[in-house]
Amino acid sequence: MGKSLKLVLTLIFICLIIGMFFFLKGVFSGEIILKRYIFKFGFFELRWYSFLIVTGIIISYYLVRRRLKYFDINPDDLDEAVFWGILSSIVGARTYYVIFMWDEFYSKYPSEIIKIWHGGLAIHGAVIGAIVSTFLYTRLKKNCSFTFLQGTDLLTSVLPLGQAIGRWGNFFNYEAYGGPTNLPWKMFVPPENRMVGYENYSYFHPTFLYESIFDFLIFLFLYKYDLKWKKKNGETTALYFILYSANRFWIEGLRTDSLYWGKIRVAQLVSLILIILGIIMFILLRRKTEVKK
Repeated sequence: MGKSLKLVLTLIFICLIIGMFFFLKGVFSGEIILKRYIFKFGFFELRWYSFLIVTGIIISYYLVRRRLKYFDINPDDLDEAVFWGILSSIVGARTYYVIFMWDEFYSKYPSEIIKIWHGGLAIHGAVIGAIVSTFLYTRLKKNCSFTFLQGTDLLTSVLPLGQAIGRWGNFFNYEAYGGPTNLPWKMFVPPENRMVGYENYSYFHPTFLYESIFDFLIFLFLYKYDLKWKKKNGETTALYFILYSANRFWIEGLRTDSLYWGKIRVAQLVSLILIILGIIMFILLRRKTEVKK
């Protein structure tokens, strides 16, 4: 790459950062009101949420495919596993959400269960679905070129990036925000998007942004750790459980739209379980040194 091209790309990147700053400033102050869709044609809406989720999946998949040259993995096996993993994660995300919203909503409106376009997906359910799918695939696929823990390591090495991108769908939907705040980076939420009990407040914690930033940092660490530093398959998965769950635990405490099990925030409970599981996994795996590549 020539010096002139690098300079042009650097200037474009700087301009994008500056533009994003002023865009966010306008949205957070309430001067700019977002629409949840990119375009609308009749009853059809191409929503930012869907677009960003798909974008996160595509970029994550691309990054995994790039590093297959470092592992003895058949690309066809990966593609097949990804296909089933995406389907399972959607089912898992919806099932998880429906279970914890059953008494409050879905028991009264069961026809809404299949209408995922109305919203209602939970990331913990998606992660569980993807992991279960990976386990079943590696067990049932004859001569599968990767093991279960290899598969989950590949998944969790890029998953935080997909989550970081996907959280911006919450931004365009004015959802998944925290409680009221007067901090300098407070975010304006239109009255029609405010949670019950918060109608008289205008500015809230942009928890989507908190999680997106930390998810991206977790991705940078795990993506390199998986290739350079791990000593045993499964370590990346264990660290993902620890790091993502710690991040989610404190952010969930700020949010106003948590799913509850009694008086317990479900995401905090699951995060705590995953942190403990991750610590135990990492300690046990570190007792062994061989890693399959």
